[in-house]
Amino acid sequence: MIEKLSAATVRHRHVVLTLGLLLVGVNTAAPPSASAVGQRLLFLLSLTALVLAAVVMGVRPASFVVQPQIPAFATPGPAWTVFFALGYLGPASAHIGALLRATRQGTLSTFDVVLGVLWVVLAALMVTWAWRGHGVRLEPSGVRQTWALGSLTVPWAALLAPQVPSAADRRRWLPMRITEPHLVRRRGIPRSRGALRTDNVDAGFLAAAIGYYVAHPEHRAVIGGQAEYERLRAALSGGEAALPGRE
Repeated sequence: MIEKLSAATVRHRHVVLTLGLLLVGVNTAAPPSASAVGQRLLFLLSLTALVLAAVVMGVRPASFVVQPQIPAFATPGPAWTVFFALGYLGPASAHIGALLRATRQGTLSTFDVVLGVLWVVLAALMVTWAWRGHGVRLEPSGVRQTWALGSLTVPWAALLAPQVPSAADRRRWLPMRITEPHLVRRRGIPRSRGALRTDNVDAGFLAAAIGYYVAHPEHRAVIGGQAEYERLRAALSGGEAALPGRE
């Protein structure tokens, strides 16, 4: 049930986030009498969203999303970021509403403006993060990790096969074995210099997939195709050493 909820949230995250933003906009623009009811509703929805974020945070599917337009195999966008963004929008709406009321009453201070800008910037970052589903991508040229403020790209020529963690290992980061640091490209503010996020994907599956393409450069050019993805899954499922304890 939790896995299905997580998968559905990831698949329809744009719709979910749009509805959340519309609700915030309506509540912010509503008159004070209606806004009080809206605030209570938003508080309830925000609390529910935060609880769901904590629940689905442990869901880490052993799968990629096929993106032929890039082309790439990407880790699924984490469902918990969508719920976390929704949970943050409630308090953000309340704060923005308070700013608007202070403006109409002529009591707005510089501190209120600065704090309001910070709330809006944080909300924009969280929604952008959840909307774009940042994570890890396997591309024909190498492994790329993105987040809202930066990216990290490691060419295949600079990688050794990572150590495949056990099925019981719930680590949030998978260390990369980089042999040629000067080939690594960083943009913005990467979250990690030498590790990949595994809070939204099975770490063993990701490690085995990277190790496969490190060992089989002849297949890298077709990364991003559905046929190649099915062939990759078949190859991984057929090797116990590559993917211990997995299908």
